[in-house]
Amino acid sequence: MTLRAKILLTGLAAIAIAALVTSWLTRALDARHVSLLTLAVVVGAAGLVSGAIVIVTFSIPWARRLRALEERAGRYAAGHFARMPPDYVPDEIGTVARLLDALTQDLGSRLSGLEADRARMAAILSGMIEGVLVVNEHGRLQLANQAARRMLRIDDAVEGRHYPELVRHPAVAQQIAAALAGRPTESVELTGMRDDAVTLIARTAPVEISPGRGAVVVLHDITDLRRADRIRRDFVANVSHELRTPLTAIRGYVEALVDANPEESRAFLEIVSRHTLRMEHLVRDLLRLARLDAGQEALERVSCSVDALFGSVESDLSRLLAVRRLTIDRDVAPDATLVSGDPSKLQDAIRNLLENATNHSPEGGRIEMRARREGSHVVLSVADEGPGIPDADLTRVFERFYRVDKSRTRAGKDPGGTGLGLSIVRHLIELHGGRVTAANRSPRGAVFTIDLPA
Repeated sequence: MTLRAKILLTGLAAIAIAALVTSWLTRALDARHVSLLTLAVVVGAAGLVSGAIVIVTFSIPWARRLRALEERAGRYAAGHFARMPPDYVPDEIGTVARLLDALTQDLGSRLSGLEADRARMAAILSGMIEGVLVVNEHGRLQLANQAARRMLRIDDAVEGRHYPELVRHPAVAQQIAAALAGRPTESVELTGMRDDAVTLIARTAPVEISPGRGAVVVLHDITDLRRADRIRRDFVANVSHELRTPLTAIRGYVEALVDANPEESRAFLEIVSRHTLRMEHLVRDLLRLARLDAGQEALERVSCSVDALFGSVESDLSRLLAVRRLTIDRDVAPDATLVSGDPSKLQDAIRNLLENATNHSPEGGRIEMRARREGSHVVLSVADEGPGIPDADLTRVFERFYRVDKSRTRAGKDPGGTGLGLSIVRHLIELHGGRVTAANRSPRGAVFTIDLPA
């Protein structure tokens, strides 16, 4: 029943009650010969009283339902969208309650979807390695993900700030202006913004952001790519140089052999043989580095005797040590006699370090080979009495083809190595899960240390 029908029935009921009361009072008053004015007053009072009783009786439930509807609307306005007990009586109040519940549930579903989309977007942006900046039509930042904050070293809030405060680069300003105007943009390389060693590439694209057009700036950190490219160029240049030097010497001496006498021919052939051997060593080391980089060197771990490794390496280089009149001082601690690893690879690494120490030690000097235990690690070291390594070169001696100052070589002469030995040592030790470092010792000399898990 509708609210209008209920009100109509209420009025009719009041009229009926008033009529009944009037009829009864009329008969009673006629019997007593009461005047007409008195009768009208009594009838009017009876009608008002009966109407008030009927209206109060029906209005209390309606008022209660209206207050419940008001409370329901207040809860929804406060953001509490939990479904409440229904009040769907088939009248106008029930209709309003039903529509209010339906609209609220729909709004709650939409808000939940928006929150899910926002959480999903935040998770995607936080997991990206690229930095993302969102700029509105006024050039103010609306969003910056964690990668962008890390690249630009931003610690405080960025929302609402102008982008030049964080990205001070005219090329980026041109990109954003073009994107806001709807024009295509090209990527730009950024260097020296927050750190001279960091190189970024910025790409900007227009995006529709209510109420206008905005721009999205994506920052790619290409520092490692640039470093790898530099290493590659240096590697190609060094390989070319290392191959060209012996080839030039071989070609010159081969041409000289044409007109040389037998005694000169023997000397020339010895030089050609030495340069050919150097090229062979270079190609061999390059191939091994390529296998190590590709992970093609298999590791066969067994328990190795440190003293046996030292002795084998010393035996391999005994002729060179005798020519240089060098003495080997070996010291293996009782708790460092064994190490887990691949014997052939560990021997190659220690051999390279001992050969390096031999090349840079003064004649008649002494080379120390030590082994000691430090916690769960075994530390092997090879120390010489040479001129040491300049501090600027300590962190770079394990790079391929990197050569330190000539004062480190014997009498300023090139020891004739390939320049790849220390790089191979680093790869072999890292293959074992260890690390190798270089340092200077007092009063003179250099020490190379291998740290291996026991």
